[in-house]
Amino acid sequence: MTPRRAAIVAGIIVLIALPFAIGEDYYINIASQILLYAIFALGIDVLIGYAGLVSLGHAGLFGIAAYIIANVLAAGYGHTVAIVAALIGTLIATAGFAAVALRSAGITFIMITLALGEIIWGLAYRWISVTNGDNGISVTTRPMPFGLSLASPRGFYDATLIIFLLAMVAVAIFVHSPLGVALAGTRDQPRRMNALGYHVWMIRFLAFLFSGFLSAVSGILFVYYNEFISPQALALPASAAGVLMVIAGGAGTLLGPVVGSALVVIVQNVVSAYITRWNLMLGAIFVAIVIFMPEGLVPGVRRLVQATRRAAARRWPRAMASRLRSKP
Repeated sequence: MTPRRAAIVAGIIVLIALPFAIGEDYYINIASQILLYAIFALGIDVLIGYAGLVSLGHAGLFGIAAYIIANVLAAGYGHTVAIVAALIGTLIATAGFAAVALRSAGITFIMITLALGEIIWGLAYRWISVTNGDNGISVTTRPMPFGLSLASPRGFYDATLIIFLLAMVAVAIFVHSPLGVALAGTRDQPRRMNALGYHVWMIRFLAFLFSGFLSAVSGILFVYYNEFISPQALALPASAAGVLMVIAGGAGTLLGPVVGSALVVIVQNVVSAYITRWNLMLGAIFVAIVIFMPEGLVPGVRRLVQATRRAAARRWPRAMASRLRSKP
């Protein structure tokens, strides 16, 4: 087994054993939050890391899935119908979202996604007959897949972990597929890719759909976790937090969004109980990452480890030679 595969297996074992090691329901819930936001960050990373497109409106897609779940359940349908409707409805919304946003790139793309996200937030805030406005909508039950209850923190964590691992596998397959490789090409050399006969817009459109699908999955987990959805979940800070998770952890990596989501969720929910100005602390951490590890925590740590190994490899022969010369 290669060291990389061994590390993956070890990481999965740690995630499975985590609830037993933690014990307390509060921290198990925090772990569930990290996983569901990691899925959200993975969706954003598909665009930022592999397509070179920064979206500030993904919380809108996240919220559409959550509101569809809440409304379908309120209408008396089951969880299966609600989840399928949420996925399909969010994909349709993502298609419209992408059709408008992909008309441009760069700063214009960012501003378009920001505007679209704010439009969705405004609809959630003002369309009271559907969203109940600022009062939000409550979800009183959770699904029971294969008869397994998700009512307990540990049961919900186990289900979230399975979905998270499936999302990681799906992203890994996507980025290593011909479509993922072509997407990276559109990020680095869009004009050359177009000249070679690739349909740059369609490649980005399909990547946007995949990103929206992951956002829908995280939105579904979010509404079941909180058993409540309100316009606050769709606001600009939610989209910005997702982008910061990706940038802090390392864009264009599988592990980066996970590390970034863990950092943000832990500071917001654990550190904030001990430090009043936790926002200032989180901002300082992000500034430090940008200054000292501009590529993100995961690539930055990898770079430091490789530099340390190279330095040790250079010093070892010198040390051995010095010892041999010092012997009589």
